[in-house]
Amino acid sequence: MPRLLPSLLALAMVGITMPTTVAAADRITGQPFATRSEVYAPHAMAATSHPLATQIALDTMKAGGSAVDAAIAANAALGLMEPTGNGIGGDLFAIVWDPKTKRLYGYDGSGRSPRSLTLAEFQRRGLTDIPSHGPLPVTVPGTVDGWFALHARFGTLTMAENLAPTIRYAREGHPVHEVIAYYWDRSVPRLGKWPGFTEQFTIDGRAPRTGETWRNPNLADTLQAIADGGRDAFYKGDIARVIGDYFAANDGFLSYDDMAAHTGNWVEPVSTNYRGVDVWELPPSGQGIAALQILNLLEPYDLKSYGFGSPEHVHLFVEAKKLAFADRARWYADPEFHPAPVARLISKEYARERGALISMDTALREVQPGTPKQLDEGDTIYLTTADADGMMVSLIQSNYRGMGSGMAPPGLGFILQDRGEQFVLREDHPNAYAPGKRPFHTIIPGFATRDGEPWLSFGVMGGAMQPQGHAQIIINMVDFGMNLQEAGDAPRIQHDGSTDPAGQATPMTDGGEVDLESGFAYGTVRALMMKGHSVRFAHGPYGGYQAIMKNPHGGWIGASESRKDGHAAGY
Repeated sequence: MPRLLPSLLALAMVGITMPTTVAAADRITGQPFATRSEVYAPHAMAATSHPLATQIALDTMKAGGSAVDAAIAANAALGLMEPTGNGIGGDLFAIVWDPKTKRLYGYDGSGRSPRSLTLAEFQRRGLTDIPSHGPLPVTVPGTVDGWFALHARFGTLTMAENLAPTIRYAREGHPVHEVIAYYWDRSVPRLGKWPGFTEQFTIDGRAPRTGETWRNPNLADTLQAIADGGRDAFYKGDIARVIGDYFAANDGFLSYDDMAAHTGNWVEPVSTNYRGVDVWELPPSGQGIAALQILNLLEPYDLKSYGFGSPEHVHLFVEAKKLAFADRARWYADPEFHPAPVARLISKEYARERGALISMDTALREVQPGTPKQLDEGDTIYLTTADADGMMVSLIQSNYRGMGSGMAPPGLGFILQDRGEQFVLREDHPNAYAPGKRPFHTIIPGFATRDGEPWLSFGVMGGAMQPQGHAQIIINMVDFGMNLQEAGDAPRIQHDGSTDPAGQATPMTDGGEVDLESGFAYGTVRALMMKGHSVRFAHGPYGGYQAIMKNPHGGWIGASESRKDGHAAGY
């Protein structure tokens, strides 16, 4: 891993005693302190995983752009600067608070599977899972459509103005940041065999190094074509033709007609109330409502009195996650093929019924329905923006597994996503593969309101960690009184091996694994083991956090992930 801030475990090793009720500690005194201060600004705020993308978002709003313009501009920049997590070959989801109508709007910018690829074709090839990389897991990329849909409703600048900063950086170059260089280097050996990847995403066959200048003139040309020709330049023009020809020549199925037929969807966000805070997520095909189910299951317990990092806190969280993820495997899929009973799943009554399965003394080893294998190697970017008029944007975007499928059509400068790996090759499963179907999605934007007013735009990217992370941020702030930065710095819990809507149907019979980030007391670990949990200290699967909160005194408060390259900034 790249060299980042000292971990809480490292602090303990040099003699600093760590309270278990805080996010981090000052390196000198050991007193409660976050890794950095919250950021305050009177007019506008942006929080992204790359400093240059944050600057682009602020520059966009200073030039008269809305928070949506800023989010689009930052997302475009991240596709260039952090291709290890996103790009225009992937999908997009967003929640927007509109101060004019005083309501939230949701957008599902996910793409569908190729219409010429059938379940029988996978069976003919003898496959029981969809491959991680190559042409078979590729689905239609929905990001560009999402940009234009959001812009048409909420944008104030032109799309050409929004894309101009990234086009310039793509041509002139930018220095690669540390965490990104690390993951880029890991991707090259796995993806280098796919046509177009090495030519467009390496320097002499290797990943760019930390601080080295990276240019992507092909992506600059693609973004310029989109800026000049609009949405249809991507889905119905030469770009779509290049994509179709490329897959036809490389054992693939994504076609020009698939691209031309794509459309995203405006969707209504759904919510639950957790101790006076309304937490909002998008409905399936994403996994956002799992966070709401977790919160509903935990609300009857006095987590504040147990304390952050206590055995009771961690145990209850893990058990609630297991129950929510059992439903996630059974119900979360493309609603056009398999509609879920969302209102029932996120109701308090249902949570009371399911909560009866939780024991304070013993970890659940099996939870019905059965559990397919877990897929947690995905990578994603999350960003949030807020402007002087009060608009807030919560946006998440991904190629799924890091740099995606590895399939990089010639001359275009981007890689197609491998989101189709999330389908199940079994006819009786809700998430079964079918032509023209959206796969189960892990990427979810989050939002929270209080008394009908915007309070928090936030997200925690990272595979199945995302709903777990969303719930933990809310719990950290509401139950444990952490500020916006502390809530993200606090050591995280991830339960692995639970029910998943993707892959083969392999039921959980051993209770899975509890991953605890450095900073939890050994007494907590020992108590969890006594309850039957298998605890391990996994290295790095804890996601990436960005957040903006409405300052009750006026303006905005921002926070950013200390485990990544980016930052929050405002003006």
